[in-house]
Amino acid sequence: HAVERKCVGIGTECTKYAVYYRIIHDFQGIDGLSAVCCKNADAGFNRSGRGGYRCSVCAGNPSAQKEPRNEIIKIKNSILKSNTQEKITSGIQNIINMENKKSTLRFIYPQWQGGIVDHWMPDIPAEDSSRGYYLGAQLLNYLAPQTGQKTVEVPVSLDINDRATEKGISARSVILKQTRAALDLLKENHPDRIVTLGGECSVSVVPFTYLINRYPDDVAIVWIDAHPDINLPYDEYKGYHAMALTACLGMGDEEIMELLPGKTDASKALIVGLRSWDKGMQERQRKLGIKGLSPQEVVGDSAGIMEWLKNTGASKVVIHFDMDALDPAEIIAAVGVEPNGMKIEEVVRIIHDISSEYDLVGLTVAEPMPRVAIKLRNMLNQLPLLKD
Repeated sequence: HAVERKCVGIGTECTKYAVYYRIIHDFQGIDGLSAVCCKNADAGFNRSGRGGYRCSVCAGNPSAQKEPRNEIIKIKNSILKSNTQEKITSGIQNIINMENKKSTLRFIYPQWQGGIVDHWMPDIPAEDSSRGYYLGAQLLNYLAPQTGQKTVEVPVSLDINDRATEKGISARSVILKQTRAALDLLKENHPDRIVTLGGECSVSVVPFTYLINRYPDDVAIVWIDAHPDINLPYDEYKGYHAMALTACLGMGDEEIMELLPGKTDASKALIVGLRSWDKGMQERQRKLGIKGLSPQEVVGDSAGIMEWLKNTGASKVVIHFDMDALDPAEIIAAVGVEPNGMKIEEVVRIIHDISSEYDLVGLTVAEPMPRVAIKLRNMLNQLPLLKD
């Protein structure tokens, strides 16, 4: 696109190709290539983490920006040695190939033990509702696009009796075991990006802290959820899924925190769709300094989120999407049914807006509770012939 002197338009592709405009304009001094696209793509390029080097025409002093990655420096040096269009095009193609080599892992994490939820669904047998997240994760994977991504699944116990409360956390022992198993899978596969299908909310803890460690000081968390998930051990509610965000901040059970590979500061965490707090959680959120946006504050556009992201200075984002953020008047997809939630199209728009300007390295879809599927399964289990 740089060689053709045209822009493909704002969005993921344009953000991606902005790198090539910048490199040619800034390092080769070819007038016009960068100028076609810089005005619109400037923010996308600088925030996307694809080099961090802004065009001097658009950004003033490029030395104040982050240095490009070593790979891009090498390609740039190669381009500098040539004045031929063929070699410039080759250098651009090398960058495209480098981007395409990034690996995305589909991470099926059907952990259910972090939730204590059966009392919210009296119409479903307690064992079925407790383990409903397990079925939910399998359904999400079945329904998700089949893209050829490498897929791995965290081994999760289905023993309903292995739920003893220890050190202020329900099912702590099995959660520790499954946390180790999840970490081992990530170490084995070493992905650049992770899409996690859960499972209750704590399934974000392992992949997010892995990515925070992989990209030090360069990851912001957008937590789309009706609840803040900032509980701590020994709070009144003992479910680990309510401790998920604080775990990503390095706060919680000492042994679990020692296992996790990274943590980030509360200033790099934003909660979107927030509208329900357990006792004392509003005050804790205030003390931690975690910003929250209600569904009403993001109903029209994503401006508040994008402004917050800009102020973090991060170029990469991980997004946690708890489906209880959705308005139950439109769909009941999770355990929580807090009224006045977000519409599906609003959540999709927010995630797209973020990914168009930032490098989205992690995405979690969590808290699926397939009530209808559980009831259908139980009905089928009672029919003759099917068990023969």
